[in-house]
Amino acid sequence: MTDTHRSLSPDTAQDTASAMDQALDWLIVLGSPDDEQTRQFHAWLAADPLNAEAFAKAQAIWDGPQVVQCAQNLAAKPAKVTLLKRLRPHWKPLATAAVLILGLFSFSNLPMRIQADHLTVVGERQRLQLEDGSKVLLNTNSAFSSTINERQRVARLFQGEAFFEIAANRAQPLEIDAGPVQASVRDTAFAVRYLDGVAQVNVQRGDVDLRATHNDARVRLTAGESIRIGPNGFDRPVKLDTATDLAWVQGRLIFENCPLDKVLAELRRYYPGWIINTNEQLADVNVTGNYRLDQPLDVVRSLAHITSARLQEFPALVILN
Repeated sequence: MTDTHRSLSPDTAQDTASAMDQALDWLIVLGSPDDEQTRQFHAWLAADPLNAEAFAKAQAIWDGPQVVQCAQNLAAKPAKVTLLKRLRPHWKPLATAAVLILGLFSFSNLPMRIQADHLTVVGERQRLQLEDGSKVLLNTNSAFSSTINERQRVARLFQGEAFFEIAANRAQPLEIDAGPVQASVRDTAFAVRYLDGVAQVNVQRGDVDLRATHNDARVRLTAGESIRIGPNGFDRPVKLDTATDLAWVQGRLIFENCPLDKVLAELRRYYPGWIINTNEQLADVNVTGNYRLDQPLDVVRSLAHITSARLQEFPALVILN
């Protein structure tokens, strides 16, 4: 039985709940802490890996888009302030439930896991060879399936990123579904990235015929082109920067004058923990570098050095400030 399916013992479950409860308390305190509170927080964080994990989850979800949207909605409705005052004594149980529920369902998609033939965990890459000789490289945290026989050649990228080297087949193209787009390909090399409802197609060699699933619009991409497909359809094709956009295929992450917040967002895809930046002034600092994608923690250390940021490392948690 894998770790993702094991059940917690009563003692472990109680410890986890206690850590989450304390983490929510610290989220309030850290709004304006004094020196002693800061010292106590770091001591608590280092005392138990459960503490660091609970705080990372609480903060990441608390700062996530769902809570931000709720805050914006509430800010637009000042007449509800009396209701907020009445709810304030009960906010922590509600927040605890929200953190636990979001933490559970944001990171596990049971239907997808059942349907996918191949899954990669965070930080893992996996090479596949399909029945027709086509090659697939799955990137970090990806899910993929395929059915290739005499009657059909179809594949699906449920989430993540994949690089395809498609074998020549004049009789029948390979059809690949990736959220808002379907690609029809023969004898080509290209990458598909599908995250958060948006797909990106990068063509290295050959042609790729694309169809938007929501309105049946069609685009043909040729070698050296890239396109983004969102819920509303296709953006305009742009020139592909193979050195950076496909660097991950060679096991590298390459950034050229890229804002640090975008660099950290990419690194989070490869780090099996939490990377948090608490210094807003660092977000827009432009970064240029060529890094190994299998060493995300070393990359964060390097970024902290070149930006003169303070780095704090805990189990499964890295904080830049």
